[in-house]
Amino acid sequence: MALRTPVVWSDTCLEHKPSGEVWVGVTIAGSELPERATVIRQCLAQAGAPQVDASPHDDAVLRRVHDAGMLHFLEHGLDEWVAAGFPDDPGQDRVVPYVFPTEALLSGLPLRLPAAVHGRAGTYAYDTMTLVGPGTWVAARGAVDAALTAVDLVTSGSHQNAYALCRPPGHHATRSGYGGSCYLNNAGVAAEGLRQAGRQRVAVLDIDAHHGNGTQALFYNRDDVFYGSVHIDPAAGWFPHYMGHADERGRGPGEGTNRNVPLPPETPDPEWLAGLARVLDDVRAFRPDAVVLSLGVDAAADDPESPLRVTAEGYRSAGALLGALGVPVVAVQEGGYHLPSLGGLVRATLEGLESGGVGP
Repeated sequence: MALRTPVVWSDTCLEHKPSGEVWVGVTIAGSELPERATVIRQCLAQAGAPQVDASPHDDAVLRRVHDAGMLHFLEHGLDEWVAAGFPDDPGQDRVVPYVFPTEALLSGLPLRLPAAVHGRAGTYAYDTMTLVGPGTWVAARGAVDAALTAVDLVTSGSHQNAYALCRPPGHHATRSGYGGSCYLNNAGVAAEGLRQAGRQRVAVLDIDAHHGNGTQALFYNRDDVFYGSVHIDPAAGWFPHYMGHADERGRGPGEGTNRNVPLPPETPDPEWLAGLARVLDDVRAFRPDAVVLSLGVDAAADDPESPLRVTAEGYRSAGALLGALGVPVVAVQEGGYHLPSLGGLVRATLEGLESGGVGP
């Protein structure tokens, strides 16, 4: 049976072409490549999924999610970098920070924006892996348009579910910071878009191998958006290292609307699905009007970024569990880096979503 869930796509997502990433001080080849999006799109097209071009959206929802200073830096920082001569001396054609305004540095003093672009970069980037190049802004902005178009398809009533083929991914981007190969938080924008469209309670379910620290941070103090994640335990030495622990349950009005289920390395399907079921118990108690699925498939056994051992059948079962909630789902692409299996894993998840729910 052909897939019925529409695939929302923006050609601009291919414009972001990382030349590599700086990891523990060494430049290595990047894994967040344009081919990630093309292999997923090809696989879903072969499965019969309808293709929908992303529609341009204004910045209203985006600015509710992200700090204006960070947005300006992502859009214009590369121009300043080039004007400062860094592509020639020392030969770095991508924006990459070298100093960060941590509390250890500030020691209680107020944060001031540096005049120099190479100093200012660390104000917004929180790692050295996430470089800004010529096509980064247009690709990230196109991913936001894809996410909001998927929201439109659901909120218009024309589809129960929609899938936004977002690239670059987004769940590590906070309100005022980017990192983890993420620049703009597509899932966060989708959740806020659903709220602005009249959905009173929205749940974000994150099944990426790594904790979505950015999405958690965006909604940690809110009672109208629930965030739940099943992921590799950061205490076992995995990114994002500092957050993603089970005792992070929300703050203030958001107390109880955050649920993390960290898992040990080598976790296979049964235990992974059991962790997902625990998150879904909380989602059902929250009684959302709609769900955003942060669809990372890098928990698969073949993925180069994966410490977990989830199979295609595991992802299919996860989709079915989510579909059984019976509420509209906007899925946005997060991680997944093994090109030969990437499309099939996304397809399996969407097939499960359709089998468990009432259809798109």
